[in-house]
Amino acid sequence: MASGDIVIQLRDIRLACICGALPEEQDRRQPYAFDVDIVADVAALESDDLADTIDYGAVLARIEAVARDESFQLFERMAQRVAEVVLTDERIDEVTVEIRKLRPPVPQDVASSGIRLTRRRG
Repeated sequence: MASGDIVIQLRDIRLACICGALPEEQDRRQPYAFDVDIVADVAALESDDLADTIDYGAVLARIEAVARDESFQLFERMAQRVAEVVLTDERIDEVTVEIRKLRPPVPQDVASSGIRLTRRRG
């Protein structure tokens, strides 16, 4: 991280998504939880100006659009798409996306299944 780098943490974003390999998972939205860490070099550390940092409301809207408008078989691909839309803000250097499927279709008693990936700009 550079001297002005910060990590913006967005935790437990709850979204209903079409994601799953089973046919019934493609028929109805299921609950997912997202954690997103955004690394960016921002001037707001000195300026205290909202325009000099990442608008995480706009980031959340882009993540929500992926969940609403796209469907996936695997949450690996969904995590990649979320990373791609977060990185559309050129001030963001790196993003880590963690996705948890809150009711995985397995017979075992498991609270969630998930994936975490990190993508860096260029």
